[in-house]
Amino acid sequence: MKRTLAIAVSATLLTGLLAGCGGGGSASNGEVNVYNWGEYIDESVLDDFEEATGIKVNYQMYDSNETMYSMLAGGGAEYDVIIPSDYMIARLISEDMLEPLDFDNIPNFSDIDPELKNPEYDPENLYSVPYMWGLMGVIYNTTMVDEADLGSWDLLWNEKYTGDIVMIDNSRDAIGIALKSLGYSYNTTDEAQIIEAVEKLIEQKGILQGYAMDQIFGKMEGNNAAIGTYYYGDYLTMLENNPDLGFYIPEEGTNIYVDAMCIPKGAANKENAEIFIDYMCSTEAGLKNCEEIWYSTPLLSVRDALDPEVASDPLAYPDSSILAKCESYAGLPQNILDLYDSEWTRLKSMT
Repeated sequence: MKRTLAIAVSATLLTGLLAGCGGGGSASNGEVNVYNWGEYIDESVLDDFEEATGIKVNYQMYDSNETMYSMLAGGGAEYDVIIPSDYMIARLISEDMLEPLDFDNIPNFSDIDPELKNPEYDPENLYSVPYMWGLMGVIYNTTMVDEADLGSWDLLWNEKYTGDIVMIDNSRDAIGIALKSLGYSYNTTDEAQIIEAVEKLIEQKGILQGYAMDQIFGKMEGNNAAIGTYYYGDYLTMLENNPDLGFYIPEEGTNIYVDAMCIPKGAANKENAEIFIDYMCSTEAGLKNCEEIWYSTPLLSVRDALDPEVASDPLAYPDSSILAKCESYAGLPQNILDLYDSEWTRLKSMT
């Protein structure tokens, strides 16, 4: 669930990614159309791929799973590779919107951590290959937040910090945080629990600075907010620019998520898409991507190649004591997805 989208280039086609290092000639082996989260790749990997394969990459970016889904469902664009998050993959599978993968074309799948194979969102591992994974938590400014207030999701509802709290701006994560703070599952299908969680978010609105996805970087790095919730890989990026930031996993538990590479139904360049997916699972590409964006790699060879301090980071590669507090998103039935949509609209429309 990567999310450092540069707003100015959101959903803008990146041009100039031609095959070869310096010749500028056109690719000879066709093309592949990739739709990914913003700034969720080391861009040199795209050049490397084109040089190695002769396949031209047309690369576009989105800022949320819901944006990607709307584009795909609306038929407004054609993509060969998409990189949705776990719960969205489950939805795409249930709606017959993904192609089964030919793993003969993806031999590097063997390097994927077995713990990430056959996941709940794709139990037979027919449609997806993990790209990155990580944990959701609370980011706070150590100079602005009292240590005694840390530990729970309830920090996001603490009136002491009115006007300095930034809430994540997507329905599954925001409602999920409220559910966890109430002691419920991220994957509950109890409509009363979901409505109760949204009521808790409505109570929170009056103390928020606002909702944000990518904007949280500028807010937390620039000391323009005291508290936010985001992903550990992005926290490490923010920490480089503001050493006063801290991060914790709430005591009620959190989300462990996986973003995975998939091929949309009817993709025009399916074989090239599988070649691209396999390349992203190579040690060289995986290491470049991991070192650029700080998310946890699913590739065993890449983890072995990382700096030992990084590879032993307990929040990047958590042990069982941390994983016991984590819950993955599962697919939800359509009536619950509809409830999420209507309740999110109700929340956002309230002043």
